Amino acid sequence: MALLVTAIPEAIAQMRIRDLQPREDRIISISGVVRRVVGNEFIIDDGTGQIIVDSGPRWYREINLSEGERVTIVGEYDDYDFDAYRITRSNGQVIQIRNREGPPPWAGDRGRRNRD
Repeated sequence: MALLVTAIPEAIAQMRIRDLQPREDRIISISGVVRRVVGNEFIIDDGTGQIIVDSGPRWYREINLSEGERVTIVGEYDDYDFDAYRITRSNGQVIQIRNREGPPPWAGDRGRRNRD
């Protein structure tokens, strides 16, 4: 007998910026217009508020967003900014920043112990 296992994608709630509250282990989506870009951090405005979005260090991957561009970001909100996992541009282009599980790829191997 064969067993078929199908992964069911996690539901991602679309939130307004003014309604964001830090929630552990919850992936959410926000959409809006890029108002200001500084490196790989940018401010997004959805008409209800603004928030800083962190998309990782520029040396790891440049995202090259432009002011006035409309985007949708999937990620997690922490105490002061929104950590991006994926950015979707209005033309449908997807910029994959990182996976949810584990440390970000630019963090190195924090889990290894010194074996010397």
